[in-house]
Amino acid sequence: MRIPSTQALRALDSFARHGSVWRAADELHLTRSAVSHQLRLLERDLGFDLLERIGKGVALTPRGQRYASDVRKALTVLGDAVTHHAGTGVGGSFSVSCTPGFASLFLCTHIGEFRQMYPDVALHILTPRRLDDVSNPDADAFIAFGVGNWPNRAAELLCEISFTPLCSPTLLNKVGGFSKPADVLRANLLHLGDTEDWARWLALSKVENPDTEGGIFFSDMNLVFSAAIAGQGIAMGDELTSRRALSEGRLVRPFDIAIKSPRSYFLVSEHAKASHPVLEAFGGWLRSKLSENRL
Repeated sequence: MRIPSTQALRALDSFARHGSVWRAADELHLTRSAVSHQLRLLERDLGFDLLERIGKGVALTPRGQRYASDVRKALTVLGDAVTHHAGTGVGGSFSVSCTPGFASLFLCTHIGEFRQMYPDVALHILTPRRLDDVSNPDADAFIAFGVGNWPNRAAELLCEISFTPLCSPTLLNKVGGFSKPADVLRANLLHLGDTEDWARWLALSKVENPDTEGGIFFSDMNLVFSAAIAGQGIAMGDELTSRRALSEGRLVRPFDIAIKSPRSYFLVSEHAKASHPVLEAFGGWLRSKLSENRL
């Protein structure tokens, strides 16, 4: 049985992931015509159509999609074999999907250290649309925020989180300080997605009949913190991602009352990748940094 060329298989894999010849060409550092030529050669070797024309573009046929999925798995196995038998044992390309807030406010402030420890690893950081999303096929592992229920996935608890109100010193001075929990309602409440965290904190603080539906809603924790630091309102934040802003005085914590989140940060992967050398190295390093920041 004749095995297709690796270059042709990589061209198919790249086209399947990006959905266009020019993006595949850019990733593989080839011309568009070279990628198209590889795909035509692969169709000839296989004896069936991989592509079909749709309007002015091309897309994978259903059979082509199934074949591309198998090729992706095979290339992953080959890549893992190289990593396992390389001189250092830890190297190659590895992609981690991470929630935007954790990525920018914690991971990106330490990630250079991992690179120094493992210079042969080409680490790619991706961000999902949902905090608990572990569906991206381009990611090898996920730092997800959820309740730990991801069927058919290996999930390791990284850290639990508690939320408390945070605001800028400027806002605190502007409103004359917060002497009691109900005083937070004199400022804009800054929400991440919904009102759940504020509603729970106000209930724990015994604030009667609070209106949590007002305020400003954001889809990204970075935006919530940016607004809070700029004095535009008061946010619910956790000590892990806000540690630097608190230590630098850009944010302050007006109350000691905190609510434990029902969700936590987890390191999630497919069971088949749970023992990947890079994932083991990355997980060990990440656990160490989180432990340091809890001290």
